[in-house]
Amino acid sequence: MAYFERMRDVVSGPFSPDVIRQRTAAGWQMVSIEWRRELPDAEAPAEGVFDEDIPYGLRISDDCKRLEVDRTEHQVLMEIMELLAQDFSYSNIVSDLNEKGFRQRDGRPWSRISVFKMIPRLIEVGPQFFSSQEWEKRRQRFARARAPE
Repeated sequence: MAYFERMRDVVSGPFSPDVIRQRTAAGWQMVSIEWRRELPDAEAPAEGVFDEDIPYGLRISDDCKRLEVDRTEHQVLMEIMELLAQDFSYSNIVSDLNEKGFRQRDGRPWSRISVFKMIPRLIEVGPQFFSSQEWEKRRQRFARARAPE
């Protein structure tokens, strides 16, 4: 298995092609270039436009005009909601999500804190979830599982 070392150069002055030649000669490969510019006042975003993250369970649509449901994140929220309704502990919820292969947006496994931080989002989406057919099916399934035989 190949192992890679990464390094990041922060450019603080005019760009010099000599840096690329030196790094290449030392065995480095360029994998990314990031550009930025200061926006002119006419192009500056309105106050608060980019201040918020996209709510968990949603994503930007392909046409970039609206938010739409992210199926995987929606499923994670539904799983957390169901397990909370069944009175599972945070540790058990974390274990269940990680065992099923779900990961956070940044690719990390779930933790008790990350599940706890989903509670405000669950409060937001709860009314939609509780009125959905999917929730009704889940509710019936775990009600049958709890019913004495």
